[in-house]
Amino acid sequence: MSTRRPAKARVCRAPRESRAARRQRADQITRILAETYPVAECALRHRSAFELLAATILSAQCTDERVNMVTPALFAAWPTPRALAQAPQSEVERVIQSTGFFRNKAVSLRGMAQGLVERFGGEVPRTVEELITLPGVGRKTANVVLGTVYGIASGVVVDTHVTRITNLLALTSHSNAVRIERDLMDLLPESEWVNFSHRLIHHGRRICIARRPKCLECPLLPVCPRVGLPPLAGSSTGD
Repeated sequence: MSTRRPAKARVCRAPRESRAARRQRADQITRILAETYPVAECALRHRSAFELLAATILSAQCTDERVNMVTPALFAAWPTPRALAQAPQSEVERVIQSTGFFRNKAVSLRGMAQGLVERFGGEVPRTVEELITLPGVGRKTANVVLGTVYGIASGVVVDTHVTRITNLLALTSHSNAVRIERDLMDLLPESEWVNFSHRLIHHGRRICIARRPKCLECPLLPVCPRVGLPPLAGSSTGD
């Protein structure tokens, strides 16, 4: 019986490129995405900053489609921050149960609403610093609300699609959302911070699907440095 150790699998990596070359490729990617998805919109249905804030909290570990099925009943029962702040925990849990992690999400929703009423006069604030003081609200949620409702480019939304595809495109080599956001903010003009994420999320759902990517149909194929390389380990399917 042979005692020879099996050879380690060869790891294929995208070729190195200069910062200037990466920025130039990021510009090309941004242009192609804009041409492919000219209408960049948030998939979460909402009529106000408050509704989008609540919907984004619900979207954690849940598809936007499922959230959109739940929020009409949620907002019909509690249409304002004050109403939601006074809602019974058990009733909120019942309405949002199908979104998963419903107990923690109900606590966050009610706490967020209470924070809006007690500290912001029932209005959704317009800065990341203020928003992230609310229960259940992090940078991603704050960026979604500020960019989508107020048109404020406070940063780049980094979800599972953005994490996976920006790594595939070698725009970043990080898995941490904060570090990915920093890389993208450095590469992209501020005017593209909001739309870039919306477009990349659409692309992840339609073309660059985690488990069944349609590479031959991908408009980004000419600028993708990982063409023909295996998928990154630990890629998430997202929603």
